[in-house]
Amino acid sequence: MTATTVFVSGATGYIAQTTVVQLLEKGYKVVGSVRSTEKGEQLAKNLNNKNFSYEIVKVLEVEGAFDQALKNHPETTVFLHTASPFTFDVKDPEKELLIPAIDGTKNVLASIKKVAPQIKKVILTSSIFGAAHFPQISDPNFDGGENTWNPITYEESKQNAFNAYSGSKYFAEKAAWDFVEKEKPNFTLAAILPVYVFGPQAFESGLESLNTSAQIPAQVLSLTPESALPDSAGAYIDVRDVAKAHILAFEKEEAAGKRFLLAAKRFDFQLILDVVRENFPDLADKLPVGTPGSTDFSAWKNLNANNTYNILNFEFVPYDKTIVDSIKQLKEYNAKK
Repeated sequence: MTATTVFVSGATGYIAQTTVVQLLEKGYKVVGSVRSTEKGEQLAKNLNNKNFSYEIVKVLEVEGAFDQALKNHPETTVFLHTASPFTFDVKDPEKELLIPAIDGTKNVLASIKKVAPQIKKVILTSSIFGAAHFPQISDPNFDGGENTWNPITYEESKQNAFNAYSGSKYFAEKAAWDFVEKEKPNFTLAAILPVYVFGPQAFESGLESLNTSAQIPAQVLSLTPESALPDSAGAYIDVRDVAKAHILAFEKEEAAGKRFLLAAKRFDFQLILDVVRENFPDLADKLPVGTPGSTDFSAWKNLNANNTYNILNFEFVPYDKTIVDSIKQLKEYNAKK
């Protein structure tokens, strides 16, 4: 039987690369969109797998941007739309975050409907910010999730980079569901909503510029015994679990039309510090102590992730493994520099 071909947009992204690796390991053929030949060649070299190929899509927000890439691969039947900007270092929040995310999503779905009617399943990488805004998710008693939507307005989204990222995930996901409702395409849609994403990069080359979320555990390597602990806190999910969820979301028929919140455990920086001090004795004397064991795991207990538990139904990577694998990879990389 011919292997299913899966198209992954934004294939060089943090989540996307791990997803591509898992797809190839499961025997799927993968086509990834990248912004340049250089990025495509680097990814192909890292993967070293004949079942991977790439297409260049330079700008997401241009109408028809994916038309030719999809025409080149009529064998594709599944599309994972992971491409979306994630950075807070922007000068124009609307132009650099909101428009690429929203228009990129609209354009790719329109292209699939127009030139790739053989594609039957689309999985969208959304975010907890599809379901809630920053003030809500900083509340440990927040009880939203798969059944709620971010209340942010477009005008609020343009105010600063944090609002723009939050709004970009909400408006892009909402645009996708609206498209399916109005356009009645051949494909079904499912959305993956991860919280903070931690865990090792798929390849060492990804360590040159860490994804915004993955920078949180990495901060531990820059601390001294006198350092105050960063105030980072919330809920996290391992990148390998996010990748697995994308794949299960198209493999399981009952996932069609659903949103899947991914949250493994609450964290604060004390938790990260405790794990690192216990597992890396060579670092312990170089780090602050804080208040070991003080992390409050009861917070965020009301997150609604029923679809994830009942439909995707898989065990998450343990939190200590997520942190240890991340720090080990970073230490090995830094030792080579």
